[in-house]
Amino acid sequence: MNIVSSIEINSPRADVWAAITDISQWQTMIDGILDLNVIHQPAEGLIGLKWAETRQVFGKESTETMWITQAKEQEYYCTRAENCGAIYTTRISLDEVAGNTQLTMSFQGSADGMVMKCMTAIMGFFIKKSMLKLIEKDLQDIKAFVEQS
Repeated sequence: MNIVSSIEINSPRADVWAAITDISQWQTMIDGILDLNVIHQPAEGLIGLKWAETRQVFGKESTETMWITQAKEQEYYCTRAENCGAIYTTRISLDEVAGNTQLTMSFQGSADGMVMKCMTAIMGFFIKKSMLKLIEKDLQDIKAFVEQS
């Protein structure tokens, strides 16, 4: 499952980057995050940063542990999460657009076992639609936060 969504933010790249890389403050920026705990903060840079994020998903609270696997300052970072036989990767990237910043989230989910592959095949469309809504809402929340700062 691949999902990509973008939003243009009326702020410089540095301001958007500062907001999206301050993971410990996401709970105040993104409405969908109910709780967030940083598990590991690397001494330098973003790679290896690990946190647990709790959201309401399909009517119940769900906590995912995520970590940053790749990053290029002011350009992008990639996260990974694994849960119940599924692997989730997300790339969050920035591009300049006429003095503004385009923020793009690219989500990829894959199943690691036969049961998860069957569930994904059956529920794929519903899950994809729900994930797209979640990503678009997160992007809107980030935009509002950065533009008000």
